[in-house]
Amino acid sequence: MSKTASEYLVEALEKAGVKRVYGVVGDSLNGVSDALRRRKSIDWIHMRHEEAAAFAAGAEAHLTGNLAVCAGSCGPGNLHLINGLFDCQRSGVPVLAIASHIPSSEIGIDYFQATHPESLFKECSHYVELVSSANQLPQILKRAIRVAIAKRGVAVIVLPGDVALTKIDADVPEWMVPAAPVLRPGETEVGQLAGLLNEASRVTLFCGAGCAGAHSEIIELARKLKAPIVHAFRGKEFIEYDNPYDVGMTGLVGFASGYAAMKNCDALLMLGTDFPYRAFYPEHAKIAQVDVRPEALGNRCSLHLGLLGTVKDTLRAVVPAVREKTDSSHLNDALIDYKKARKALDSLAESGPNSHTIHPQYVTRLVSELAADDAVFTCDVGTPIIWMARYLKVNGRRRIIGSFNHGSMANAMLQAIGAQATYPDRQVISMSGDGGFSMMMGDFLTLTQMGLPVKVIVLNNGTLGFVEMEMKANGFLDTGCDLKNPNFALMADAMGVRGIRVEKPQELKGAIEAGLAHKGPVLLDVVSARQELAMPPKTTIDEAYHFGMFTMKAVLDGRAAQLIDLAKVNLTR
Repeated sequence: MSKTASEYLVEALEKAGVKRVYGVVGDSLNGVSDALRRRKSIDWIHMRHEEAAAFAAGAEAHLTGNLAVCAGSCGPGNLHLINGLFDCQRSGVPVLAIASHIPSSEIGIDYFQATHPESLFKECSHYVELVSSANQLPQILKRAIRVAIAKRGVAVIVLPGDVALTKIDADVPEWMVPAAPVLRPGETEVGQLAGLLNEASRVTLFCGAGCAGAHSEIIELARKLKAPIVHAFRGKEFIEYDNPYDVGMTGLVGFASGYAAMKNCDALLMLGTDFPYRAFYPEHAKIAQVDVRPEALGNRCSLHLGLLGTVKDTLRAVVPAVREKTDSSHLNDALIDYKKARKALDSLAESGPNSHTIHPQYVTRLVSELAADDAVFTCDVGTPIIWMARYLKVNGRRRIIGSFNHGSMANAMLQAIGAQATYPDRQVISMSGDGGFSMMMGDFLTLTQMGLPVKVIVLNNGTLGFVEMEMKANGFLDTGCDLKNPNFALMADAMGVRGIRVEKPQELKGAIEAGLAHKGPVLLDVVSARQELAMPPKTTIDEAYHFGMFTMKAVLDGRAAQLIDLAKVNLTR
């Protein structure tokens, strides 16, 4: 029985397990949106901006590991998808984008809204192909689905609006989705890794997002090696909990103990991480790396050994060949460092009874304490990432989503939409910066339109905080960072969302409790400290020099009051 290409598309997505399509309708998408309406097997999540649709789909794919789908109409509609798709591609989550196109008869003659999406999407996808005729759709769609899932990234089908309405004679096949394989190195490589670990006296494990599902294997390896475990931010949700060998994070948002545990080792084993900051790697240690992506092996530093495989499957083969060590001095030193660093950080997440300032560390600590055990957290790029990395406690059930590789502003609320649509009964909390929230504020309306009870916590400090800190650290006067914000709580009330504004630290806990208990969407507008310093794990003479240059320039520019405020905020609690 013949069907339109759009009907074939929807039936195939259904068979592939797709539950939702995020997007904005448009004339070139009419065939697809109408097929979704008539079949009623897949929900259309009505967004206000296609970039938001791509971020939301990426969040669903992150949480479930399954294929998620977004769509944009021709020209500007599918162009808007690109930033969100870049984030999905760089985060390694399986997403299919339906980029509808101008009428096929008008391609190549500068038609209204004409673009070349098959070229535009190449850099942010593993696969992109134009469906020139309806009969091509089955083979292109099946390949796109397989590529997105198997390569864990983005695939794009470019579908002209008229082709979507053309009849075809094709049945959707029974098999569509490839299963995850067992992937581990051969016996020779397994023996080489075991030998490297057995010969070393001070081993540190460095864990990233690829450690998902391998918690018990990593803990057992650390036990046998007496090895401290350092994690990148994307590894936090998978490795930090129930871990007696945890010594914290490294990197720009980490702290000193993680940095020291890596710098002081004589062997570093990287597990499922492609951590980008070269300055944090040890200079003289032997380094081995396990990853499923061959291009990630040795990408950031020279390796003594690189192994292609999943962390779980590889460690299951390696751990039996590792000899248990008796010398725990390296681990003990790292744990002492971690205890000191953790104590120093926790002292910043307090608020005195007479304090007039709401510190973001205190906000994040309270949210962590009051949120549900299985809450899903999203965090904006910038200072919210720092506070989440340092103060959110995970337990194996909580999940964290952010734009950790692409580093795009405005991701948190958009990803929260996808998380809440995927898990309507779980608590979803967006830790948003005022800059990120206001950049894509239009999709705040999606919370009421789609009935999504997301809790949006806005750190309202009136500045692009991370950018301001970067400028100061490099000796520049902070310019163009000021944000003239409205009362976000009043704005939320006008949009049908419960708005709560907090200006005093003494009111914060009660406000968070009330917001989290509310059944519908909430915006908590937290007027927080502007000039909150976030020190990296190690400061250099060069950084101190540049910050000194900033203070000199600030005085010469008539900003001495700003320096006084900086001191007050960071020296008082």
